Amino acid sequence: MAQSGYFRAKRCFLTGAASGIGRATALALAAQGAELFLTDRDPDGLAATVADARAVGGVVAAHRVFDITDRDAVAQFAADIHTAHPAMDVVMNIAGVSAWGTVDKLTHQDWKSMIDINLMGPIHVIEVFVPPMIQARRGGHLVNVSSAAGLVALPWHAAYSASKYGLRGLSEVLRFDLARHRIGVSVVVPGAVHTPLVDTVRIAGVDRDDPNVQKWTGRFSGHAVSPEVAAAKILRGVAANRYLVYTSADIRALYLFKRTMWWPYSIAMKQVNLIFSRALRPRPQRR
Repeated sequence: MAQSGYFRAKRCFLTGAASGIGRATALALAAQGAELFLTDRDPDGLAATVADARAVGGVVAAHRVFDITDRDAVAQFAADIHTAHPAMDVVMNIAGVSAWGTVDKLTHQDWKSMIDINLMGPIHVIEVFVPPMIQARRGGHLVNVSSAAGLVALPWHAAYSASKYGLRGLSEVLRFDLARHRIGVSVVVPGAVHTPLVDTVRIAGVDRDDPNVQKWTGRFSGHAVSPEVAAAKILRGVAANRYLVYTSADIRALYLFKRTMWWPYSIAMKQVNLIFSRALRPRPQRR
């Protein structure tokens, strides 16, 4: 649990609230007495989160279905919110998508969707929600959900890492830029989490139904934590004003390995890349 009472009556804006970490975080905030402003592009999932948040006594002050890649839609929702409510206390960029693949298999759309949703989407939110927080002079907190792929060189993650490293770099700069305004910045770096994102991730050029591929993706999922565990760690991190928020100990250890033992890390990652590529190579079909 986060510090007792920390989020009570705080206005919290969340993207990606329909499922996964976004939904779990919204419900945890509702249970702690936060005032919620929610969005997602999935209407049914968002409606379910709103209903469940209210069922536990939470206040959902506003919610709207749209895609965060649509800058005008983000700006309009922000304008409507700020017409009726004061500036946010906490802004959480949680929505994201993933695609894996080698550079010869990734399509242009794979690259574009990673940048549009995972990087430009949060930037759209930051553009319209953070300046009012600065003007309000009450401090606050910004949360950006990056990934383990925003810390280390995971195999086949070039497009995904391009967006998630970018989000981490943005967060690091804002951590210092916004400190004078008493606005904290946390960047969340999850490893595997049991969410629809993990179960449906696109692997370019690979048949996910291949038994060999399913075996290895199943092993990956086997290390996943629940969205509820991830949400609890995010809220604790915000309450403690931590910059890097880990959802699992293995990612913390891997990043420490990278930062303190670069040469062994580089050798290990080359080997991991070879293993990963062999594991996800579908077996040839027998005639």
